[in-house]
Amino acid sequence: MDGIRKEETIALDDPQDAGLKRYLARQNISLKPNELGCIRSLLGRDPTPVELHIFNVMWSEHCSYKSSKALLRSLLPTEAAHVVLGPGEDAGIIRFYEKDKRHHCLVLAHESHNHPSQVLPVEGAATGIGGIVRDVYCMGAEVIGCLDPLRFGDPDGPNANRVRAIVRGVVDGIAQYGNALGVPNYGGDTYFDASFDDNCLVNVVALGVVAEEDIVRSRAPENAKREVHDIVLIGKPTDASGFGGAAFASARLSGDEVEERQEAVQIPDPFLKRVLAEATRVVLAEAKQNSIDIGFKDLGAGGISCVVSEMAQAGGVGAVVDLSAVNKSSAQLAAEVIACSETQERYAMIVPQGFTKRVCEIYNEEFDLPHLYSGAGAYVIGHTTPEKRFKLKSGESLVCDAGVDAITTGIEYEREKKPRASRGYTSPLELTSRLATEEALMSLLSSWNVADKSILFRHYDSEVRGRAVLRPGEADAAVAIFMPGESVGVAVAVGGNSNLGRVDPYLGGVWAVLEAVRNVACVGGLALAVTDCLNYGDPEDPHVFWDFTEGVRGVGDACRDLHLIDETEVLPVVSGNVSFYNQSGNGDPIAPTPIVACAGRVDDVSVSRGLGFKKDGSRVVLLGGLHERLGGSEYARLFAAGQWFEPPRPDFTAENAMLRALLDGFAEKAVLAAHDIGHGGVLVTLAEMVIKSAPFDLGCRIDFSAGFSGAAPADAYLFSEYGGIVVEVDGDRWPVLEKILQRCGALWHELGETTGDGRLRVSLPRDTIELSIVELDGASRAHGKCNQLFA
Repeated sequence: MDGIRKEETIALDDPQDAGLKRYLARQNISLKPNELGCIRSLLGRDPTPVELHIFNVMWSEHCSYKSSKALLRSLLPTEAAHVVLGPGEDAGIIRFYEKDKRHHCLVLAHESHNHPSQVLPVEGAATGIGGIVRDVYCMGAEVIGCLDPLRFGDPDGPNANRVRAIVRGVVDGIAQYGNALGVPNYGGDTYFDASFDDNCLVNVVALGVVAEEDIVRSRAPENAKREVHDIVLIGKPTDASGFGGAAFASARLSGDEVEERQEAVQIPDPFLKRVLAEATRVVLAEAKQNSIDIGFKDLGAGGISCVVSEMAQAGGVGAVVDLSAVNKSSAQLAAEVIACSETQERYAMIVPQGFTKRVCEIYNEEFDLPHLYSGAGAYVIGHTTPEKRFKLKSGESLVCDAGVDAITTGIEYEREKKPRASRGYTSPLELTSRLATEEALMSLLSSWNVADKSILFRHYDSEVRGRAVLRPGEADAAVAIFMPGESVGVAVAVGGNSNLGRVDPYLGGVWAVLEAVRNVACVGGLALAVTDCLNYGDPEDPHVFWDFTEGVRGVGDACRDLHLIDETEVLPVVSGNVSFYNQSGNGDPIAPTPIVACAGRVDDVSVSRGLGFKKDGSRVVLLGGLHERLGGSEYARLFAAGQWFEPPRPDFTAENAMLRALLDGFAEKAVLAAHDIGHGGVLVTLAEMVIKSAPFDLGCRIDFSAGFSGAAPADAYLFSEYGGIVVEVDGDRWPVLEKILQRCGALWHELGETTGDGRLRVSLPRDTIELSIVELDGASRAHGKCNQLFA
């Protein structure tokens, strides 16, 4: 086979040439002029069309992290004693539970599918779930659940019809795929804001369980450096769906449905996925039984070129792939489509040549893939080489010959960042819109961002596989049995406040971590690790990149300053995703939105409790304190539009003490319910605890009549967010919790007691609120705006 000839390449000597620009536009290649020059320099010649497409995909933000990886490396803590694998592979892994001298690990993956979900909501969201589940499978793990943090546009704004259609489509896509696959959905969150009108956010999280000795790496095995290994492509036949999807996810959407590239969205098939998963378990079991080391990775962004080059680079080898050997849906597919298409439900394995026949036999004969789905199967498409080059053949032609390092790590930017103009904060004393406290509470309870969201998540199956202990909506975090027959559980929750990120991007990152950790603590879970999905606008905009830098810094600082495992151990970030270009061609960037998912361990799931009040006559206690800083709150967004207020700032000494005390209180079975003061403030928190007391229909009597410590109006304290955690304590166990609070040095205030009459009574300095559970539930659920979405 000859090398690449000049007549087979695209001339890049003049990146400003009009003909070249037209060609790149027709091919949907978004490489910048300086990047074209860099490619030419790295190759030592002009690239072929296939190479241009490969670099376009692999140097996109989605694959290369070219604008973010330096910051992520420097600002995020990723190591801890219990971390097995941190960022860099398909998912992160931590040691979670030891039994019979075996370490059983929790696998965590976090991704975004924002652009595809904006263009084709059902398919985009479904393939988001499919991709994140594959990431966990590929570590050798059993998938035990998923979560979906979602952000949508304004359902009452000028784009209301489209926004509402996207909401329904996304929810439908998540339900269709997850339910059919048999993976339980353990929650997430959903918020609405006009900045997401043109760019919804569909973030997805998946959890898995694997014994440490059974972990599979998403890289070429070490032995591939010494002997040739085969590259086996497994799954659906390659087609044109998702071609250029990674580059598409790294560009602004036009806002024009005619121009938006629907062909860049993949097509899901959860039923084939289930068969692939079962077959893969057999392959992995035989590999383990015979002490065969393999590499295993899913085909997501960038398709064959991405998966093979990344596995080769990570394993320190090269690869040769024959595109003619790839199983395809059509013989007419161009070489670049075969190389870069993101066709769903595909995996790649790198295996010793002596194991190849058995791998193909399991998939093709024992599980009969070619007859289950036309063209599906397991096929050898190439082999590894000691020379670290990535070569693609198409027929008799060599269409790619590049260093694997050039493709996978050949580009990195240090972007310009520029702080936004500083804004003066309005004093709470100067609120321009002052509602009666009761009216404000009821308005908040029925608002888009606070109202009951069960109309959305009841589409999802949280019961399948029978692990659920606390389900979505029952508590601040979901709790699931980690291993059948054991009492240990995994608690999972997400955190993120786009409105707070708009006010202060650094604190948006900080509170995303703290909210997720608090949520896990509110069910008795000790936070062990987090993942992050960092959603921002165009990184080439210095203001956006400053927002991003500050958000990452906030996430990192919060993880370093939380010391819950012990005084020296940080909270590690073990996996995550960066999603840039969430910004339409005609509009502003989305609000800065770092979303954090936290996973924690509950040693005995019997201590976990839902957020609703449980018993008449219990004490209601505030752990931590209240403050008057309204910045980023739902109250400010609804009732003081155009005004900027100071956001809440954490005290990590107090935060650590509060969380340790809460966890010890759960361990001593002194806590009947816990609910953090999140969106809406302390009155919303109390109202939700009353609502969730059903079927007991309990109420509470709360005394704020003595007022608050500062000069701000009472509403500033009642509706500011992230003030602390409200707990219900059985009167008989109060002395136990009081000793714990004193030992931990935690702040606390007794607020009142629960009652048996189903009424929320709050005494204020100049007023008293009294509302029944029927009225509160009616505002939150029966008349809450979320119910309109599926009416």
